[in-house]
Amino acid sequence: MVNSNQEKKNLISPELNPNSEEKIIDQTLRPHSWDEFLGQKKVKKNLEILIKAAKSRKEAVDHILLYGPPGIGKTTLANVVAHEIGVSIRTTSGPAIERAGDLASILTNLAPTDILFIDEIHRLNKIVEEVLYPAMEDFKLDIVVGKGPAARTLRLDLTKFTIIGATTKIASLSSPLRDRFGIIERLRFYLENDIESIIIRSAGILKIKIDKSASREIAKRSRRTPRIANRLLKRIRDYASVEGDGLIDIEIARKALDMLEVDELGLDEVDREILSVIAEKFDGGPVGLDAISSASREEKETIEDVYEPYLMQIGFIDRTPRGRVLTSRAYSHLGIKDSKNSKQEELIKG
Repeated sequence: MVNSNQEKKNLISPELNPNSEEKIIDQTLRPHSWDEFLGQKKVKKNLEILIKAAKSRKEAVDHILLYGPPGIGKTTLANVVAHEIGVSIRTTSGPAIERAGDLASILTNLAPTDILFIDEIHRLNKIVEEVLYPAMEDFKLDIVVGKGPAARTLRLDLTKFTIIGATTKIASLSSPLRDRFGIIERLRFYLENDIESIIIRSAGILKIKIDKSASREIAKRSRRTPRIANRLLKRIRDYASVEGDGLIDIEIARKALDMLEVDELGLDEVDREILSVIAEKFDGGPVGLDAISSASREEKETIEDVYEPYLMQIGFIDRTPRGRVLTSRAYSHLGIKDSKNSKQEELIKG
């Protein structure tokens, strides 16, 4: 089933694969209302109150910034907000808005109370970002007409709209931009029960037969991320149709997940390689990200954005001022002896 290491990496990556088939299925599985959106209860409650208050005043909802790891529902949540308000949503991304004119074209075409969703907002061009400030704060757009001494600034009035920004790197946002969002919400990794409910819902939409124990097993290995859960579900469905009768039970689920080399905590061979490198080549750390990248032959950004957040979440890696440090939990999971702790224990006994 798995033809290359790259396919395995894509399997547990929370990033959306660029192929059109996954994009289509991802859109099919996305919830459209609060009832369908599972998990993130605190964020949902805060946004529900915000929306009800704005609707009662017949005003545009305040600007919203959503941040957290990839694949946990920032884009989905933006679309749910638009659906619940009953307005249109225009979707773009930071890198796609290359010039101030691109932004002006988008903003001047928004209807009153519409939503502009900007994914990867931390990657906005600085010139574009500065044009965005008065648009967000005063609903005014400053356009420079002409060049040189003859240049002049025109200020255009905009309808009152809402920007929903999404980022995986909130620290990369400038303070002036961050301060212009009225509500900032952090989306966290999901609870296993919520992931299990998402798998059951997705199986119903895709007409996949799955039993309760199998959905629980997949949830355990989904890195607490809905996108990864749905991706694993589709791969296990393929395995079940070839190696079984189409039903995903606990036995089929475990065999498929073992074949995909996704262990009981959702770690794949790249996760284990990163942990082993820190344990064996750097004596458990502290070690810098550049050194881990060179030793594991993985890109620094991939380690930092894809693998490290989950490894930190489950308590396998600690980040210290001196570098990354492996925890005793990680040693136990790998079945490797913690040499540092062993030496300390010998000194205590001795």
